[in-house]
Amino acid sequence: MSKRDYYEILGVDRGASDADLKKSFRRLAMKYHPDRNPGDATAEEKFKEAKEAYDVLSDANRRATYDRFGHDAARQQGAAGGAGGFGGFSGNAGGFSDIFGDIFSDIFGQGGGGQRGPQRGSDLRYHLDLELEDVMRGTTVDIKVPGWTACRTCDGTGSRERKKPEACTRCRGAGQIRMQQGFFTVQQTCPTCQGKGAVVPDPCRTCAGTGKEQKPKTLSVKIPAGVDDGDRVRLSGEGEAGELNAPSGDLYVEIRVKPHPIFTREGNNLYCDVPINFSVAALGGELEVPTLEGRVNLHIPEETQTGKVFRLKGKGMTSIHQRGVGDLFCKAVVETPVKLNKAQKELLQQFGNLLKQSENANTPKAQSFFSRVKQFFDDVGSV
Repeated sequence: MSKRDYYEILGVDRGASDADLKKSFRRLAMKYHPDRNPGDATAEEKFKEAKEAYDVLSDANRRATYDRFGHDAARQQGAAGGAGGFGGFSGNAGGFSDIFGDIFSDIFGQGGGGQRGPQRGSDLRYHLDLELEDVMRGTTVDIKVPGWTACRTCDGTGSRERKKPEACTRCRGAGQIRMQQGFFTVQQTCPTCQGKGAVVPDPCRTCAGTGKEQKPKTLSVKIPAGVDDGDRVRLSGEGEAGELNAPSGDLYVEIRVKPHPIFTREGNNLYCDVPINFSVAALGGELEVPTLEGRVNLHIPEETQTGKVFRLKGKGMTSIHQRGVGDLFCKAVVETPVKLNKAQKELLQQFGNLLKQSENANTPKAQSFFSRVKQFFDDVGSV
């Protein structure tokens, strides 16, 4: 056979991975295989050359020997190991058909995995919308889910007489069949048993031999306190029923927390805006504010401005991701009075006049702001 460098023949470098070797050999084999080039001696010789190179380099021991000692040592090791050596290329595809099943099975959609048997049921997902109050305390919810369960008529066996599945006569229980054309052997999923390797005798009329039937069911789901958007509760074995009494899949209940009219949540803390009366903000006082556990009194100090945040410790959320209980943060929003009557307007006017007489001592932020404005325009005018 060829004395050319095996790596050169396959067009790969000496550090090529097994996957690179396989990919290169597949390309050359598809190009030069005799079935694709009938009567072309040159193509057949190139195919033999590529096969020899791949046989050696795809075997870790023979590759190591080749890298150290060259062609002759690798050939002798192959013959001594009883692996068929190189033996030439024969029309019965004795050497190539085996490697073809490994190299080219993916081209025809087969993994070469053989019988797969009855399949486990699919996992299912259910979206559950919850109020923030339910999340705070934890709750138990009944849900109704569609799905497949074991057939009641045949007890999930798929057989009217509840007989066990029998080996498929077409593939003899392998789940795969082989079709040979010349040097090519193609392995395909058995169309009779769909790769299961077994068939159901006397199929049940209710489930048509599948061993499962569609039936909604009601499940009780315990929701722990503190779950958040995207958290999932797993119900083992409550998914879709498996084939012919194979295990059922799981049901994943995904939590979606509804927007709350008052609170927003970040982690295990809660946030809300608290409107404060103009006079309470100025003079101070007590204000009743909501929490998820009821109402509490919040002390408002005098001269409170919009944006001031009050922290109510331990009035937030529990969390399954963090330890302890979060806090409630209330942001003050001083509300300007609206829809004033005549008397109210007159009193506010009098109050405004009194503020002017104080030379802005009662409104330091306004005084600072307008001082900066005046300075800005003075600087612009001087340019």
